[in-house]
Amino acid sequence: MTEQEWLNIPLANMHTGQWFGWKKDWTGEHRMSYENIIIHDASITKPTLAEVDAKIQELKDAEANRLAKKESAKAKLAALGLDEEEIKAIIGI
Repeated sequence: MTEQEWLNIPLANMHTGQWFGWKKDWTGEHRMSYENIIIHDASITKPTLAEVDAKIQELKDAEANRLAKKESAKAKLAALGLDEEEIKAIIGI
């Protein structure tokens, strides 16, 4: 995932609805960056950069954990004697 996607996904998970967007007249290298976040919902305050970074790390850790478990499961299936095609069939590839 790009850094912009890693920013967008955590923000979308922090609240429901279309509560944030991006400045039209943006600054910096990317429009989708922390400095260019705008809040559409007056009842919500902009999360701090630390909060956003923590949420990004939480999601990255969850993704890494998911991939590690998938690889572990594949290794266990291979150890039981399943070949690559059988493993792919089981995990839906």
